[in-house]
Amino acid sequence: MTSRRRFLGAALAGAGWVLAAPEPAVAARRARFDRDPFALGVASGYPRADGMVLWTRLAPEPYTTDGGAGWADLTLNYEIAEDPSFRRRIRSGTVTAPAADAHSVHLDITGLRPGREYFYRFRAGDAISPIGRSWTAPEPGSPAAAMAKLRVGLASCQSYEQGHYHAWRDMVARGVDLVLHLGDYIYESGSGNPVRRHDPGECVSLEDYRRRYAWYRSDASLRAAHAACPWLVTWDDHEVDNDYAGLQSEHPAEQAAFAARRAAAYQAYWEHMPMPRAMRPIGGAMSLFGTTQIGDLFAFHMLDTRQYRSPQVCSKPPRVGGSRVFVDECPAWEDPERSLLGGPQERWIDGQLRGSKARWNLLGQGMVFSLVDEDPGPRTQHWNDSWAGYSAARQRLLGSVATSGVANPLILGGDIHAFIAADQRMRAGDSASPIVMSELVTTSISSGPPPKRVIEAYQRDGNDVLFADGDRRGYLWMEIGPQRLEARLQGYESVREETGAEERTLFTCALEDGRRGLQR
Repeated sequence: MTSRRRFLGAALAGAGWVLAAPEPAVAARRARFDRDPFALGVASGYPRADGMVLWTRLAPEPYTTDGGAGWADLTLNYEIAEDPSFRRRIRSGTVTAPAADAHSVHLDITGLRPGREYFYRFRAGDAISPIGRSWTAPEPGSPAAAMAKLRVGLASCQSYEQGHYHAWRDMVARGVDLVLHLGDYIYESGSGNPVRRHDPGECVSLEDYRRRYAWYRSDASLRAAHAACPWLVTWDDHEVDNDYAGLQSEHPAEQAAFAARRAAAYQAYWEHMPMPRAMRPIGGAMSLFGTTQIGDLFAFHMLDTRQYRSPQVCSKPPRVGGSRVFVDECPAWEDPERSLLGGPQERWIDGQLRGSKARWNLLGQGMVFSLVDEDPGPRTQHWNDSWAGYSAARQRLLGSVATSGVANPLILGGDIHAFIAADQRMRAGDSASPIVMSELVTTSISSGPPPKRVIEAYQRDGNDVLFADGDRRGYLWMEIGPQRLEARLQGYESVREETGAEERTLFTCALEDGRRGLQR
């Protein structure tokens, strides 16, 4: 695991520790197992100045209906220390792993010191989990809060069957303080010509989705990335159903049962992510969007681009999901009532941007924001499942950023299985229109490439796109400091081989504090 000395150094100076009181015991059966109950690993997320979320799931037989943990609530112990050997333990206690949540634990830790590195682990009977590493954010207004650097990894689209997770291995080796996963953590269906196989069939029930997450977490590199640092997460479509929109399924024949299917998928997502308990699904809905502030420098505004969106327009029957659409054939394209985020979330992000005091404001979400005509002829063609398919909503978000006065805005995305680095103007492609913000899109960890003609559209002159590449799988790595954000697009020629893949820096770019537009 990598050191965070640059990020924590100022906050560590002269600091001492306070021994925290143990958490009270809870009324549930104490866990005992004959097999390793921590096969799915450990994780942390959503760091604050006084704590973070710690996660694990008890699953000694992860591919079975109950995960091998039975049907009763269980208790286990946790420990937090300032060193990986746990000689300087500062917190311990017990926590419940509810059977209703597949014996997953979402432990909201509070009362820790700001700007510190911590290590944590769980115990269940004689079993001890892997050790995870996490941290607390600097206290706003402190010297460290204005001087820190942060290394951030972006990831998206990690089909287990289509490739190996070399990106997770190399991201951890490069050094990362925070991971943003921007959607398609699992794929609900299988794929043709698989490199490796998981359970067959398409996920529909809660048990199906739980089993699929267990297969994904069987990858050691993914488990190591979860243990290495905190994560912030959002979803795209494949955590539920390809191209779903709100409560609309991709296939009309499946619509009657879709609300129950979506509720099951949301529950399984919650059970396998290091998310605060306040995000637990209620009534088939889940409060996912929110802002994580880190010191005075960084605000990560995580958006939900699936749960509240209007249905796609002008799709090609019999599907009602994503299609390439000629805009002149689709009168509903410009309908101002249509939304990608939903009205409440649009108003929320507008307020967050207007009220933010952070030096860098990063919007994490699952879609490509750049508006590019995909047809080389005289007509205009767009993909209706991306931001391009929600024209009025896209302009409203641009307007919020432009009029808010927010510092150094950058929108981050995934979904397209390609790298994109671009600037965003109020009028796309018009050099006389001001740059409002920039966009960085990460390619897929392992999912296959997009059509070449789509990437060629991004590569045409006049699109405000500095770089686009759909041939490589990989990840995007950023180092952000007070004055500069630098991004590296790390790619692989192939991820179909289990060994031998070497990462290569395909493109680097930067944003300077107070200056709009990406610099090569």
